[in-house]
Amino acid sequence: MFHKILIANRGEIAVRIIRACKAMNLTSVAVYSEADQQALHVRMADQAVLIGPALASASYLAVDRILAAARHTNADAIHPGYGFLSEQAHFAEACQLAGLVFIGPPPTAMRMMGDKIAAKKLAEQVGVPTVPGYLGADQQPDRLYHEAERVGFPLLIKAAAGGGGRGMRVVQEPTQFHAALAAAQREAQAAFGDPAVFLERLIERPRHIEIQILADHYGHIVHLFERECSIQRRHQKIIEESPSTVLTPILRATIGDAAVGLAQAAGYRNAGTIEFLLDQTGQFFFLEMNTRLQVEHPVTELVTGHDLVQLQLMIAAGQPLPFTQADLQQQGHSIEARICAEHPATFLPATGPIALFAPPQGEQIRNDVGVESGDQVSIHYDPLIAKLIVHGQDRAATVARFQQALADYTVLGLTTNLPLLRAIAEHPAFIAGDTHTDFIEREQVALQEPPIPALVLAGAALLDAQQAARTPVTDPWLASAWRLMGAGMRFWYQVDGQEQSVVLDRIADGHRATVGDQQFTITGVEQDADTLIFQANTAKLRLRFAQQAAALLIGWNGWSYQIEHAPALSVDTYHMHGHGDGRNASLEAPMPGTVVRVLAQEGQLVEAHQPLVILEAMKMEHIVAAPYPGVVRRLFVTPGALVARGTLLAEVESAD
Repeated sequence: MFHKILIANRGEIAVRIIRACKAMNLTSVAVYSEADQQALHVRMADQAVLIGPALASASYLAVDRILAAARHTNADAIHPGYGFLSEQAHFAEACQLAGLVFIGPPPTAMRMMGDKIAAKKLAEQVGVPTVPGYLGADQQPDRLYHEAERVGFPLLIKAAAGGGGRGMRVVQEPTQFHAALAAAQREAQAAFGDPAVFLERLIERPRHIEIQILADHYGHIVHLFERECSIQRRHQKIIEESPSTVLTPILRATIGDAAVGLAQAAGYRNAGTIEFLLDQTGQFFFLEMNTRLQVEHPVTELVTGHDLVQLQLMIAAGQPLPFTQADLQQQGHSIEARICAEHPATFLPATGPIALFAPPQGEQIRNDVGVESGDQVSIHYDPLIAKLIVHGQDRAATVARFQQALADYTVLGLTTNLPLLRAIAEHPAFIAGDTHTDFIEREQVALQEPPIPALVLAGAALLDAQQAARTPVTDPWLASAWRLMGAGMRFWYQVDGQEQSVVLDRIADGHRATVGDQQFTITGVEQDADTLIFQANTAKLRLRFAQQAAALLIGWNGWSYQIEHAPALSVDTYHMHGHGDGRNASLEAPMPGTVVRVLAQEGQLVEAHQPLVILEAMKMEHIVAAPYPGVVRRLFVTPGALVARGTLLAEVESAD
């Protein structure tokens, strides 16, 4: 077995590998960029080495710097995690040349299966069904268009060199093809350094089924059953589960055997995942192979009872698989959700400090995390910050546990996709197991945030009352937020542009809280550093809270609320806000990123929804479009510019 493992990655997966190293009594070495100097994986590792600036190409993708860190720390193996260099054959070869063990497949297998076109051709050779399409080397737009007409619309344009939805476009009709092709090639070049694409017929409403395989150095290959990853957004998985709700034992064995046969044909070793599409008739098609550990590997770990990272290390060290296919079985059901720093409706990435990170705890609840309270999420890397994984004796029990765990999940100060995950978990189609890759769009998952509950405002007043008891009334910030009223206090709050007040009156065994026309008897108040517990009439509440600048952040029942103090209304403080005439729109950057293209000129007439500027953030493209027909009066950015959220991009005057 190895002595010291260098982890060529960051965030959640680096922390996951460090935990496996600790369990096996192995020394772990973290690498980090200047942006990650205080990151959790750096704090947890036995050793840590700075390898470069924030830019990934100068740090986490810099092979020479990672190898230098391995030599400096006397590491004898490198685990690449997922993303970054994990599927780069040249990195695996460089590790071998440096005398280091690469914890993953051999470069030849990685190169063959990492190339989606070569992998599909191999699948055809060994009799694994593939989706009809075009896999040719001719990448001229006219040839690709001709092949698209042959394949038929709708179809998919997909990057040949990568995955994760990057470089992928759905084309519904011929008139959309050339614009979609250019966008897919740009995104593929940015994400993978290779603009090559291939075409596939679009299978309507498929399920995404993937098979986890393990292969040792002695010719033994097994599959650890399936994961269903059908719930996706922008072709990226967000919820995964095992077993699938639709696979019969015969179909499960058939797909598993196909995956093992394909891995054998590729000369594969270590952990890998072979992905399939399952159509509505039950026919499956090979999609691609991920030659690395998957984000969703914990789902398999919980239903099989085997630690995949530890098995990766054992295989890489030359040990044989400790079980055969006949030894493996699925036990219970597991569901995983990816917690991402992004807007739950627009999917735009979010950045900033985390005021409070409090994942749920309890029996058969697992949290794989990459952050803690006080950490900073930057623009430079993937938005995944954590994963929630639950397990139960059957799917019904697991779904119920999943729903409760999401309701208990609190992240304050940073926008996340938790509201979307909660909406999916509570949707009747998800509960019934009726999931497909178009689930979010077809089911029109609702994301409307409810108005702030009166009990949350009552909780804010209780927190302020506790502070008021410890703070002199002369404190100007607090004094502007409340006024003494005999035996009680009145507090004013600003929430989503609306001003609301809460009156707290002292009673014998607690308080009476009046919020609008609602009244609550408050008793049994308990408070610690980030939790407030109290009884309101017959209900017991547990609120999580944090302070960020002048705002009070409160999490309850799966939602997070930002509450600011407002001064009491008076002649001096009451004022009106102008709204403008609506004839001009100043378009701002919806997130920090890089300007990739500017598609308009000053003075140009544009139509409603016409793209004006294309931004790239976290390797994904985002379009900023005209809100209505009009004239582009000013452009404020040029290609290559780095912009912060809220940066003015363009000004459009309405044609009306």
